[in-house]
Amino acid sequence: MRYQTRGTCSTSIDIEVKDGVIESVQFTGGCNGNLQGISSLVKGMRVEEAISKLKGIKCGFKPTSCPDQLAKALESMQ
Repeated sequence: MRYQTRGTCSTSIDIEVKDGVIESVQFTGGCNGNLQGISSLVKGMRVEEAISKLKGIKCGFKPTSCPDQLAKALESMQ
């Protein structure tokens, strides 16, 4: 699934989930190293756990962040 982000430097997130477990996450744009790290950390994680860890994280003065947008994307898939 491709999710169009809002309010972040990344423009979209491609996510694969199977049986409630995150198989892969790939961000387009944004801070490459940090987003590769987030993608690696959530691989193999249950969707609910990732949402609870990432939801509400802010980036500087922005009301959202790439991790928060990932949580929103995962919520939209449920």
